[in-house]
Amino acid sequence: MKPFTILAIGAGLALSAATGLSPSAQVAAPVAAPVVGQDAAPAVVVADPVIVATYPHDSAAFTQGLLWHDGALYESTGREGQSQIRRLTLTSGLVEASAALPAEQFGEGLALWGDTLVSLTWTDKVVHRWDLATLAPIDTRAFPFEGWGLTEDGTHLIASDGSSTLRFLDPETLEVAREVVVTLGGREVDQLNELEFIDGQIVANVWHTGFLLFIDPASGVVRQVADLRPLAEANRMADPDAVLNGIAWDADGQRLFVTGKLWPRLYEIRLEPREGAEVTAR
Repeated sequence: MKPFTILAIGAGLALSAATGLSPSAQVAAPVAAPVVGQDAAPAVVVADPVIVATYPHDSAAFTQGLLWHDGALYESTGREGQSQIRRLTLTSGLVEASAALPAEQFGEGLALWGDTLVSLTWTDKVVHRWDLATLAPIDTRAFPFEGWGLTEDGTHLIASDGSSTLRFLDPETLEVAREVVVTLGGREVDQLNELEFIDGQIVANVWHTGFLLFIDPASGVVRQVADLRPLAEANRMADPDAVLNGIAWDADGQRLFVTGKLWPRLYEIRLEPREGAEVTAR
């Protein structure tokens, strides 16, 4: 899978000229492929992270999915023989409880549905359900797509598979209810990975970049890009896969948490719009 290309232009960073997008300030975004016949998209807000708090995170955890529920973090981890579902204590980063996936499977995204956790696997073509309280396995279902990220909007589960398509799934049957193609400035954006649903928008991190995309779930249009590259740089590891991946939203406390694969830190952040910066279609 080929990661996005970020090109340096002058003192700032900009989209590749091939995308047909131009920044009005120093901003970067993923390279995207054209969408034929689509009208010019509205301006996209650029935001920067402000660190509110920093917490310890297991640097051996290959984080694939992250969510907040009832005072605890829940995390799914990947890699064969290491994939787990975990409940974590925020302040210490310690694992309160865990359950292992079959050793041959590569765990991926995680979502909460009712009193169960639902987790994807990468290429194993199965979805697991776990008891929220005990993390005991409940059910395993066949799934015809690659599993990357997973979240829910109160009606559907929403899954990514590394492409530009997000699928809205029936939470019980996993049947596809509808699909939406994600676009930035009128161009398709792929490599969508970990997902979270925040205040009516789907938030996706773009694999091997430091960007979060805030996506309109009805149209697939990106409304905001959060530039988290400083956090990714602060957690740069020898492993090239130690990238930004992990988004959790505490709706009651209005807190946003982010981390990455193999990162020793988890951050609570708030996002502030970058004055004068936006990405517009040309």
